[in-house]
Amino acid sequence: MSGAYCTLQSLVNLRLQAKDLPLFRPGRSHQQMQGNARSPFKGRGVDFEEVRAYQFGDDIRSIDWRVTARRMKPHTKVFQEERERPVMVLLDQSHAMFFGSQLNFKSVTAAEIAALIAWATLNHGDRIGGVIFNEQELQETRPKRSRKTLMHWLNQTEMMNRKLRATSISSLDAEHGLTRTLRHARRVAHPGTQIFLISDFHHINEEAEQHLSRLARHNELRAIKVSDPLESELPTPNRYSVTDGMHSLMINTGQPQLRQQFHQHYLKQTEQLQTMLSRLRIPLLQISAAQPSAQQLLGLYGVRINSQERSQ
Repeated sequence: MSGAYCTLQSLVNLRLQAKDLPLFRPGRSHQQMQGNARSPFKGRGVDFEEVRAYQFGDDIRSIDWRVTARRMKPHTKVFQEERERPVMVLLDQSHAMFFGSQLNFKSVTAAEIAALIAWATLNHGDRIGGVIFNEQELQETRPKRSRKTLMHWLNQTEMMNRKLRATSISSLDAEHGLTRTLRHARRVAHPGTQIFLISDFHHINEEAEQHLSRLARHNELRAIKVSDPLESELPTPNRYSVTDGMHSLMINTGQPQLRQQFHQHYLKQTEQLQTMLSRLRIPLLQISAAQPSAQQLLGLYGVRINSQERSQ
């Protein structure tokens, strides 16, 4: 397996495959300095939306005088604006992601998925930014429609990825890292932002769920879970030495009961995550670190790629 770390060049190269990634619904406006997505914000724009009771702060130029006179209370016209959509990618590079058994480490696959989303966003004419985090650090890039900004963010991704080491992590608070990032995202994400959270979701707690719920109320939030086949099925029957960098343990994977319990534990965790996200109306995409990242993401969005693209 060669995918223990990502490189800036590999993340840049993904721009070619990202051009076919239909992350966003096509819109109607293609004017200069405008994005191609309909904004969830309501204000003065092209498309009439509705008439409603006047609220403090509304533009008085939009008052509908006919409805106001008929109902004897101020009413205003509301329009659907079209504008650039800010997109944020929350990328987990904690030590739990530094694991893989076949093609890539989960941390590398997560970085590649993030890069594909970033390139697709820029290609679409929207603003791209994000937060890269581990147990101790949080690197934020504010959304901009700029290739320079994107390259800066990809460079930060490589740097954070390269900090991962197979050492003891007993003193690191991975749970707090995810929770802290979601709390930060709530502060900086403007309403209507499209947010992609890429993680293995091993460290979801009650506070993190609350932050997800509140983010999902005002933003379009999607969860992308990265996993490895070895997390759901134990390796072929044998005796293996397992270590967390501090303690070692010998296990026998040939025991049928142990194999079943291991698999059932994975299914239970996955079901709990799916139930929670479904309750919050957050779509969940599942990606395997054992398969090419671009091929999977394109496939999930219904894009078929030929054999030549698959081999790249």
